[in-house]
Amino acid sequence: MRPQPMIVLHDVEAGSRWFQGVLGLASGHGGTEYEMLMDGGDLVGQLHQWEADEHPHLGDPDDPSRGNGILLWFATDDFDAVAGRVGDHGVEILDGPLVNPNSRQREMWVRGPEGYTVVIGGA
Repeated sequence: MRPQPMIVLHDVEAGSRWFQGVLGLASGHGGTEYEMLMDGGDLVGQLHQWEADEHPHLGDPDDPSRGNGILLWFATDDFDAVAGRVGDHGVEILDGPLVNPNSRQREMWVRGPEGYTVVIGGA
């Protein structure tokens, strides 16, 4: 089993550009209503537009909290490259870069599209 989280956004195309530019992921679908975020041949995330009505359980677009208690955590083998792209794109850094003594890995916590918290972890 592999997780493939779906993130619901008002602007799927802007969210896709963020994940491609900052995390180095690729578009696997493209479009205004749905996007597949790819790492090589692996699907690692999905973006879905709030206004696309085919799924009744996406949540409430009027609730301003975005994933309260849920973090979008991405593991990378090239932490320095991702950290550089975070800086290049002017992404808001919430914490880090730091070394987490529990996981013994480097982490950077950033503000992602539409307020989601994204964590980058790696060696």
